[in-house]
Amino acid sequence: MNTQGELYEQLAADYLAAQGLQLVSRNFQCKAGEIDLIMRQGQYWVFVEVKYRASNAYGGALAAVTRSKQLKVIRAVQLYRQLHRLGDQPCRIDVLAIEGRGPYQYNWLTNAFS
Repeated sequence: MNTQGELYEQLAADYLAAQGLQLVSRNFQCKAGEIDLIMRQGQYWVFVEVKYRASNAYGGALAAVTRSKQLKVIRAVQLYRQLHRLGDQPCRIDVLAIEGRGPYQYNWLTNAFS
């Protein structure tokens, strides 16, 4: 792993895989924003924003997903869907918040922006 962010994205991918999701891609970047993980769960495309915080002293990892960040992720998802011609295939945006210094606590919010 090169960065701390990559470490937590890998932890997130492993956690979600253990929940039955399949990894498709990671770190899709465009001018609009970035998608940390792109996964499949059954018929759903699942776009995952991963956030890590060592503690919840300032609201924790979930509080770090601001409205501005949400809009960037939404725009990136829209572009990904266009580029990959996903059309009307079902999708959702999830947030996986990881906290602690190990053992880690995971908080997985499905359809987090709806």
